[in-house]
Amino acid sequence: MCGIFGYVTDKEEKLGPILIEAAQRLTYRGYDSVGAATISGIKIDLRKDVGKVDAVAAKYNFAEMTGSRGITQLRWATFGEPSQVNSQPHIDSDGDLVGAHNGNVVNNIELRQQFIAEGLTVRSQNDGETCVHAVERYINRGYEFIDAIRLAYGDLEGDYAFVIGRSNDDKLYAFKKGSGMVVGLGEGFTCVSSDLPSILPLTRNIVRPLDGEIVTLWADRVELRSVKDGKLIEREPELVTETMDAVQKGGYPHFMLKEIHEQSQVATELLHLLDGSPEVETLVNKMMSARHLYFIGCGTSYHAALAGSVYLAQLAGRPAIPVLAPQFISQFAPAVGHEDVGIFVSQSGETKDVLNALEAAEGRGMECFGLANVVGSTLTKSTSFCLPLCCGYEISVPATKTFTNQVVTFLYLAYRMAGKSTKALANIPALMEQTLDMVAEQVKAIAEEINGWNDMYCLGYGGTFPIALEGALKLKEITYAHCEGMLSTEFKHGPLSAVSKGFPIVFVAGPTDTNLIISGINEVNVRGARTIVIAEEDPRLRANADDVIALPKSDPQVSALLGVLPLQLLSYHMSVMRGFDPDFPRNLSKTLTVD
Repeated sequence: MCGIFGYVTDKEEKLGPILIEAAQRLTYRGYDSVGAATISGIKIDLRKDVGKVDAVAAKYNFAEMTGSRGITQLRWATFGEPSQVNSQPHIDSDGDLVGAHNGNVVNNIELRQQFIAEGLTVRSQNDGETCVHAVERYINRGYEFIDAIRLAYGDLEGDYAFVIGRSNDDKLYAFKKGSGMVVGLGEGFTCVSSDLPSILPLTRNIVRPLDGEIVTLWADRVELRSVKDGKLIEREPELVTETMDAVQKGGYPHFMLKEIHEQSQVATELLHLLDGSPEVETLVNKMMSARHLYFIGCGTSYHAALAGSVYLAQLAGRPAIPVLAPQFISQFAPAVGHEDVGIFVSQSGETKDVLNALEAAEGRGMECFGLANVVGSTLTKSTSFCLPLCCGYEISVPATKTFTNQVVTFLYLAYRMAGKSTKALANIPALMEQTLDMVAEQVKAIAEEINGWNDMYCLGYGGTFPIALEGALKLKEITYAHCEGMLSTEFKHGPLSAVSKGFPIVFVAGPTDTNLIISGINEVNVRGARTIVIAEEDPRLRANADDVIALPKSDPQVSALLGVLPLQLLSYHMSVMRGFDPDFPRNLSKTLTVD
């Protein structure tokens, strides 16, 4: 999500080409706008706009930009639509500070209101500008730069990394909280970035700042200080030996595996954003007063909508109708009106089937809201407002982190409608990490054992039924095997005839559904099936199933969400074992813009 790069040299030179190349090496993170700023003496040269790096750089002639310090940023829109004014970097009120960030400052709106009341010049809706003003307000009060940053750090809530410079200065400053940041040391220069790819072609000597640390960059050295007390921190540089391809993938062999392991991080960022979003309260009120409530999506997004409808009923006692977008048009749209509310779900925000359903709903006067990962997409512009998923760029075609954040959003809304404290959801990211650690080796071993099968079933019940559908879809998408997701109690109504010796059947079981799942296990066990259960540890399941992939203890709703992680890993490993590229399966596209 977004990418920043800062560069400090010991002389005035053409920095434009360096900034362009750094930006190009961060494009894999995803972005909708690009900008660059150079500092030469008292002059700050700022150029930015919506578009791709090459196009914006050519339009504004980035290559001619000169100075002794430079900053470039690729923005993935979250606060403020994609526009020139919301593009980064940003300057302060007087134009002598310039900075850029990645991540989300969740109290952005509150801080902007404070800055306006204090007389600062606020030009955009973007939280990157908020970071600049957060430092500016304390500079204006007479604080030294490091102390101004320390105080600003306490004001900025969320997860972010930020770099800032000042005219007539020879340094850049950077600090982080939750988001990635790497510092590079070269001959006659230093640099800082949100990720290694923009640094490695320049130097392989790096320092990794931690949360709560401030980095000061001169051309010949860097200095780390603690935000807490301002004291110096000693840390020796390290030598990076990975290839560029490995670095872009975070050391993982495929983007899908990297994105599976990013789910805890993006869930943390999403929960912070939802806690700070005033739109959540509005949406909850609309949902509570709706005559009928619809959750509309396709594919993975439909599975998340189905999970959301279960959560809403279980926690808030409120029904919601989950429906595939094309079916909504014929089955529900003719009957909806202004008293009804729909939440339209799409990873890309450009899914044609979802947009068609949205058009039909709006034509009948229904109140329409969105849930999408791409701010500025058609869905975000066509609904009353759209909650962002905060997943950054998902390169692998099979959705992983976008699915889990969709489910987390619906769970968050269900908690709010039920009047439950959402603080209880703060442990979800840690449980995700724990799950992946617990199941990784076992799932890979099971994948090797069942990989010879081209037919299988994935079964769930209640809150795990949507998870079973999603797991089956992942297996179909990237292994090309036929895996059918189904309600476990439906299996005896026909599909049971498909079972033969060793036939793999995966059960996803919630902690309250053990007795029912045991019945399902035994009706296929006696016919020779290989039964694999994903569930919390339970001796009864151990006694009845061939394999139990144990999840950490949690509540039934969170347990269902955690159940998708082993299924993602299972599909990934089977795909690789079959010699397929899980990131780019045949016949599929990330964004489906056709009927």
